[in-house]
Formats: sequence, C-alpha cells, structure tokens
Amino acid sequence: MKQHLATSFIAALALTSLPLQAATFTPPAGCNLQMTVQNRGCSVSQYYICQSDPEGYQRSAIFGKDGMFHMSVIDAETRWIESTSPLSGITDTLVDGADDEASFSTLLQTGRDDFDFDTRASDGVVLNQKGFDVLTGETVQIDGQQLERTEFQLTTTGPDGQMISERRGTQFISREFGRFFGGIESRIDATGEQTKTNDSPVLFAFPGDKGFAETTPQFDCDQLLTQIQQERAAS
Repeated sequence: MKQHLATSFIAALALTSLPLQAATFTPPAGCNLQMTVQNRGCSVSQYYICQSDPEGYQRSAIFGKDGMFHMSVIDAETRWIESTSPLSGITDTLVDGADDEASFSTLLQTGRDDFDFDTRASDGVVLNQKGFDVLTGETVQIDGQQLERTEFQLTTTGPDGQMISERRGTQFISREFGRFFGGIESRIDATGEQTKTNDSPVLFAFPGDKGFAETTPQFDCDQLLTQIQQERAAS
C-alpha cells in the first residue's frame, strides 16, 4: 500500500483560492480527480488517478486546517507504494521483496490478509511494517456508499527491531473503489504514550457534486482546536 511522489510532483499540485469560495484542489496535468471525501478528525481527502502511473494505481492528497499534510500512492492490491509528508519532505517507499505483500484481493476472498513488508525513507531509514486486516462481516452505508468494516493491527519496528509504534482499530473498505478509508484507531509509541483518532469518512463528493475538490475540512475541527489549546495550557 504505498506510493511514488517526488518533490517536483508535490510542487506541481495547485491550491486555487476562488473569490467567496472554499479553496480547491487541482491535480497535476495528466491526472484526474475522482473523488473528495470529508472525514472525521478535521481532514478531507482527494483521490485521483494519473495516466502515467501503472494500471490500478491510485493517488491521494489529504488536507487539514493548515493545508495538505499527506500524499500517498497505492496499487491495485492497496500496497503502500509510496507516501510523502509535504511538511517534513520525507518520502517513504515500499522495499521490493516483502516477506508477505499486502493483498486486497486476499482480504476480499478470505476475509483476512496478513502482511509483512519494509519501507525505506528518503533519509535512508528502513522500517518494518507487519500486521493484518480482517473483515468483520459488517456492511454500512455512509453518504450513500456501501462500505465494509474491517479490524486491523499494524506494528512498525526500526532497524534494531525495537517497536516504534503499534496501531490497531477499525477501518472501512470499498469494493467499488478498491481502497481503504479511515476509521477509529488507537496508537501507542515506544514511550508508551497512547493516542486515539477517528478519521472515518462522512461525505463523498464526485464530479459535479457540491464539495467536490474542496480542501477545507468540515468535521471536528473546532474540537481539535480545543484539544490543542488544552494540551498547551497543561504543558
């Protein structure tokens, strides 16, 4: 489940502020925006396809209140081909020769997919990503889209084998779109600090729909601001 996005590619992305309208996302030339999804947790995701990519590849750009903070590319099996943080400039790329490749088709066919693969950051650090996705058997309707709930667990370890983080929780998949969407999860890091997030999809917009290509998140942003203010006051 990863993705290829170079610095020059990131620079090609355009945010256009229209008078009296929300900022909108324009993908690079040769790419077509397919869908905009407003999520819980004060984020909005843009999903697009580029003609120069291999067949089955999908790209995404995720925006928060302060702009774009994550970009990624997956293939037809939802393998993490590449992901990029525009803020840090770090890109993580899938390393060839995984012990167990992620497989969306296996998940659909058997109800469970285990994976064990490595990613290499642009600064040279190699991390191991190991875990599983399981279909719970529950189907839900969100804004007219039929999604299936999953449970997952993902452990990230460093070159020394020490745990960097462990994530577990629920997500959603769409057979129609061939991809995962966020959900409710908890994360614990090497220090034992635990955080909980909810990135579940709320609204889906397609070409011609209200909200299509808009980059301003709509849900939980006031709640997020209050949390940040409380944390700063307590520090």
